Parts: sequence; C-alpha cells; structure tokens
Amino acid sequence: MSDFGRILKKLRQNHNMTQEQLAKSINMTKGAVSNYELGERTPPPDVLIALARVFGVSVDYLLGVGDKRKMLDVSGLSNDEIQFLQLAIKLLKKHHK
Repeated sequence: MSDFGRILKKLRQNHNMTQEQLAKSINMTKGAVSNYELGERTPPPDVLIALARVFGVSVDYLLGVGDKRKMLDVSGLSNDEIQFLQLAIKLLKKHHK
C-alpha cells in the first residue's frame, strides 16, 4: 500500500465513511476507491482535489509530502477577518509550544 493509499484509508475511516460512501461523494466507483487505497491506481489531479475537499486537507497531505492536515476555508471573509484568524492561529501555536 502506498503512502497515499494509507492516508486515504485512514481519513476515510476517521470520517466513518465506507468506500462506497466516499466513492459517491466524488462521483467515482467503489472499485476506484479500493484501487486507490491499495495503491493499484493513482488518482488524477481532479480526483485528488475532490478528495482533499471532502476531507478538508491539502493535496500535499494526501500525497504524504506535507503535514497540513486541515485547511481553513476563508472564502467570503474580508482581508481583516483573514488577518485576525492568522494572528489567532499564530498565538495558539505559540501558546502550545
């Protein structure tokens, strides 16, 4: 099993989803999801993006090349609101060191 396959399976299980449920959410077949998890096939870029959106993670995280597990959707927020969130995250990280 590839890093991607292990990560995908773990994310799916952590979200209490079956392969069939995940497949439906990204308009794929259960067999395709199984092949991805087993490392028998590599998903194309559009499927990687869809999977990242379903689980709220970066594509880098899915591929095992980054540690950004969670992504924040800041669409619709003003620049001031985004800056506020960035500052809050920075302060929380500093507090937890």
